Amino acid sequence: MKREDPGRIVYAPNYWQWLSHQQRHGMVPGPLASCTDQLDMLDYLGVDVFSRNIYCDQRRCWFGGLASVENSDFACETKEYEEVNGDLHIERTYHLPSGSLTERQRHIARESTLVQDEFLVNDYETQIELLEELVERRRWSFNLDMWRQWTARVGDRGIICAGELFSPLKLLHLVMGPEDTTFFLMDEPERAQAVLDAHEEAQLDLVRQMLAVGVRSMMAMDNLDTVFHTPQYVEQYCASFYQRVSSLCHEYDSTFFIHACGHQKENLGRIASYGVDGLEGVAYPPLGNVELDEAFEATGDRFLITGGISAMETRNLQSRQAVFDYVGDLFERLRPYRHRFLLAASCNTAINASWQTLLDFRDAWKELGCPE
Repeated sequence: MKREDPGRIVYAPNYWQWLSHQQRHGMVPGPLASCTDQLDMLDYLGVDVFSRNIYCDQRRCWFGGLASVENSDFACETKEYEEVNGDLHIERTYHLPSGSLTERQRHIARESTLVQDEFLVNDYETQIELLEELVERRRWSFNLDMWRQWTARVGDRGIICAGELFSPLKLLHLVMGPEDTTFFLMDEPERAQAVLDAHEEAQLDLVRQMLAVGVRSMMAMDNLDTVFHTPQYVEQYCASFYQRVSSLCHEYDSTFFIHACGHQKENLGRIASYGVDGLEGVAYPPLGNVELDEAFEATGDRFLITGGISAMETRNLQSRQAVFDYVGDLFERLRPYRHRFLLAASCNTAINASWQTLLDFRDAWKELGCPE
């Protein structure tokens, strides 16, 4: 985090979905039989910890878990039922003074993937007042006890990155989907901006809570793909949020990351200019549109980037030699940026990756990235 060369490559993989899938389907490798969670697995492998999901419930959320909505003037009711095939259905209803909003999600057991079956807002023309009411009233409370428990477990072996934030634009993506977001911003620009502004202030309140208790790193889980985050949209609807969070974090010697997914090239310089410290999981071709060394050059000498191993590599590299060749080439290209690079997932580990492949990546890192 200090942009200093640690003398080796930092390796902080993301096995969150992979381990959950193995556990639920009775496929946990023997050496991991005693592991209760991802942190145990990271410890077994002897790798670094820089994680925003070791504390997350993989079946019930894409991110988060350290912050909860706490309001006295509306209630959130959650109902769940599980099918015989293991799929978990989740229904959340926000009971507001003027009415209710309901969303439905489903965790697909065979894929260990959470999907949105029904958005919270499916007709913004008739539900806009309820959306305004929800966003204006909603505030988050940071769970300090849970934070302390996890940081105590990690100790000095790494950093828990609090992946609790999401930008105003991501708010709309989450509650109504990217397509309706575009129409909403076009049809109701003033009311949409008021919703975005209210969300920004609520999120900044959460940022201040986290900084006050010593959170060293936090992340906005925005999936910064230019398909949905065009340069124009980022400048108009995200810039203020990113700049303000970055500024607050720097006052407390904390770092601010954004989760990146898909195409990043057109936004890299812009994101760095806002004071953001780094991007998590930058995707490279064919999943993305920029090579990692290009991304480092485009963002300046203080910008941190995590990534380098996509689900494609963990699934498709079938031999130890293929893994070593891939990692060796990657390390050679990124050697000049070792003070800003964290070898990690871009952005997850394939659920069908073999245990041997994960061991091969660990061994390649130790042999090629950690000189004696």
